Amino acid sequence: MPDEVLSCVMPYIDDPRDRAAASLVSRRWHDLDAATRKHLKVALCYAVSPDRLSRRFRHLESLKLKGKPRAAMFNLIPEDWGGFASPWIREIARSFDCLKSLHFRRMIVSDSDLELLARSRGRALHSLKLDKCSGLSTDGLLHIASSCRNLRTLFLEESSIVEEDGEWLHSLALNNTVLETLNFYGTDLVKFIVEDLKGILTRCKSLVSLKISDCDVINLAGFLQAAPALEEFAGGSFDDVSEDVLGEQRDKYAEVSFPPRLCRLGLTFLGNNHLHMLFPYAAMLKKLDLLYAMLDTEDHCFLIQKCPNLEVLEARNVIGDKGLEVLAQSCKRLKRLRIERGADEGLEFEEGVVSQTGLMALAQGCQELEYLAVYVCDITNQALEYIGTYSKNLCDFRLVLLDREARVTDMPLDNGVKVLLRGCEKLRRFALYLRHGGLTDLGMSYIGQYSPRIRWMLLGCVGESDWGLLAFAKGCPSLQKLEMRDCCFSEKALAQAAKQLTSLRYLWVQGYKASKTGRDLLRMARPYWNIELIRTRRFRADNSPRFPRVHEEPSHVLAYSSLEGPRTDFPDSVVPYLVSA
Repeated sequence: MPDEVLSCVMPYIDDPRDRAAASLVSRRWHDLDAATRKHLKVALCYAVSPDRLSRRFRHLESLKLKGKPRAAMFNLIPEDWGGFASPWIREIARSFDCLKSLHFRRMIVSDSDLELLARSRGRALHSLKLDKCSGLSTDGLLHIASSCRNLRTLFLEESSIVEEDGEWLHSLALNNTVLETLNFYGTDLVKFIVEDLKGILTRCKSLVSLKISDCDVINLAGFLQAAPALEEFAGGSFDDVSEDVLGEQRDKYAEVSFPPRLCRLGLTFLGNNHLHMLFPYAAMLKKLDLLYAMLDTEDHCFLIQKCPNLEVLEARNVIGDKGLEVLAQSCKRLKRLRIERGADEGLEFEEGVVSQTGLMALAQGCQELEYLAVYVCDITNQALEYIGTYSKNLCDFRLVLLDREARVTDMPLDNGVKVLLRGCEKLRRFALYLRHGGLTDLGMSYIGQYSPRIRWMLLGCVGESDWGLLAFAKGCPSLQKLEMRDCCFSEKALAQAAKQLTSLRYLWVQGYKASKTGRDLLRMARPYWNIELIRTRRFRADNSPRFPRVHEEPSHVLAYSSLEGPRTDFPDSVVPYLVSA
């Protein structure tokens, strides 16, 4: 292929896997990929060094970096494990001259990092996402708000941010007129002045999405309606009121109205007393976040019935089987459904549990589903078979079986898992967290055999012996990331499986049969493969001074591909077990 033709074709190859394959064809293709690559995602910040990346990809416009393992979201990884953004930001300041978009996920970002980023890339930066990050304060955000005047996206959702004051939001309101997305949902940022939000809504005519921390919607009355382009709003709350003052509160909230284009909504502490506020907008809603709405099962059903165009729903398992049945009847366009566990997992509503009954109705009624993540109290082979039969568009399936119920109707789930995997041919991500006995070695072999395209997998409490893991590892040709917890496999089997999984780039295991020496893990050694051991942690599980309970968190194995060899920022909780370079 002539260089002129190839140089015209390469910029139109967007899929990163296609790009990676093309770069292996020849040195010429490799160099052309490096020269034309605009967007890049690094799945683990220790997989490559910042300077190596900048030398190869000089013209990157957007970069996404992931730091701590996903288990950190569930407090399974020590806080000091690592994932520092400083080396990356220093290299960005020096070398990435074309960078416009930066996304850090589960990384430690300091105020000085943000100051350097604002000083070096302030005029060019269009998008900054600090996704579940920590280490920063509002002083760092002030540097971004003051210098990055062309910022179109500022995303801080679920980040741990030390709040000094609300000056950062005031500066953003004064300096920015092009903001399209502002998100500090799930943070503790509450010292801002509502007038600054009003200033942003007034000055930024193109603002499409606004997600804030908890704020009474009465304080937003009057100017939400004045945001003509706003399509998404989340974070507002309604006061929980008693019956004797309900009439007065209804009059209070009568002034509140939402933007005319609103189609994505998330409210906290909604309660059934204020459901009527949403009815005028319900038919337009495509996304609804009810994770913190404090509704019971009947309220969920009542609201869902009025949302026929819903495509995305997030709720807790208080929605119950009855809520899923209503969802199946009313929301035929549903594409994404996430059902989290209740805060105390002991919801007092008898109907507020999700089981095979609701999942079977959902699979039959919502056949456009692409993403399903659900905590269930009971599950059967038949329910999994229904999903495999009807949910042909499913790309991402995650199921966790709660352990608060003693009895499960139908175990093991081997046949159901087999039918699900065979039927859902588009699956790319798969998570199955059961109880011991929920999946036999035969079921493990089915997962390996019928997962040709799955790239990420989480397995918990599965299998019976090493044979099951090794049978699983004979398949899964596309599997790049594997996470396992509370399984019965030995170190030797883990190492052998890691060698058999030819596409594996990342392995995290907690709860396995550890040997006295740990030397069996050496069997997974291969070029450019790092292995880390995260030590066993012991801590008090309650605050009783007389009879404290000591909880022991098992040790972890973390192994990943890396071009750089050992990292240099190991904390005391991590042992650099083996580095093969």
